[in-house]
Amino acid sequence: MTSPVFDLPHRLEASAPPARRDAVRLLVAGPGRLQHARFDRIGDFLEPGDLVVVNTSGTLSAAVDGVRDTGGRVTVHFATALDGGDWVVEVRPARRAQGPVGDLRVGERVTLPDGVVLTVLAAHPAGQRRLWRARVPVDGGVVAYLARVGRPIRYGYVPGRYPAAAYQTVFAREPGSAEMPSAGRPFTAEIVTELVTRGIGVSPVLLHTGVSSPEAGEPPQPERFRVDAVTARAVNTTRAWGGRIVGVGTTVTRALESAVDADGIVRAAQGWTDLVLGPDRPARVVDGLVTGWHAPGASHLQLLQAVAGAELVESAYAEARRAEYLWHEFGDSCLLLPERRIADA
Repeated sequence: MTSPVFDLPHRLEASAPPARRDAVRLLVAGPGRLQHARFDRIGDFLEPGDLVVVNTSGTLSAAVDGVRDTGGRVTVHFATALDGGDWVVEVRPARRAQGPVGDLRVGERVTLPDGVVLTVLAAHPAGQRRLWRARVPVDGGVVAYLARVGRPIRYGYVPGRYPAAAYQTVFAREPGSAEMPSAGRPFTAEIVTELVTRGIGVSPVLLHTGVSSPEAGEPPQPERFRVDAVTARAVNTTRAWGGRIVGVGTTVTRALESAVDADGIVRAAQGWTDLVLGPDRPARVVDGLVTGWHAPGASHLQLLQAVAGAELVESAYAEARRAEYLWHEFGDSCLLLPERRIADA
């Protein structure tokens, strides 16, 4: 199983939020079908008895300007809160924040707004120089501090600055994601109401995402997740009655698949997941996937294939490029509905 190989022209990179969340395009991909629609029609492609699972993680204003001991200006991306209070961070040059700085060292301090001082403790994990474990003592905690002084992380394809609300999904309840769980962004309260009135269930999980700028060949980082007993029961009941489990995004898929046993039964679970879905670990419980469009080489592409199969993912990506769908967090969407796994029905 290999990721689709393709070039992504700059014109296909969504550079600003759409005027309406639910007005983005939706490509519905299934066996023998590639159908174009608008996202607010997603309910037309689901069935009564299906269960849509969403991520309730809220997006942090995780980018903060700072000054190194050397005097150099940097942007700190707060990636993940660790047990014990330390944080995983990525430190980038201030101008356009392109790539991590290459000479950060253990013990270095970075002065942040309001006199808060970040101290670099160690590479995280050991042996690399992109992510670092850091100590950031601040009254009231780092999450509240970021809400006060930070801004959402953005990359070069988004030249303008947009408020934190533009980076939240309608499901956001618990702040903790460095970057938006963007597959859920096109949903609105009206769409959720429409799904429920059609007999389509909606259940929550939690997974806090880290930063999405790994070096080539770097595996996904461990992320904090939670699947509660109510959602586990809803998933198991839906599958027992022949309904499909449709995950909203790779975050939901990673969380659910981290809570499923070898027999396909989902259990309540929480903690850290380092699960990597792919050829050695296909999806066991997620039957379909709502997703945005991922950049060439992204590790998320193998997760899509673990749910929908390489052939369907590759055909969907080829059609999206042909029809000039827009990529990234403010872009268009895809609903992957592979053939049902008979053994799971």
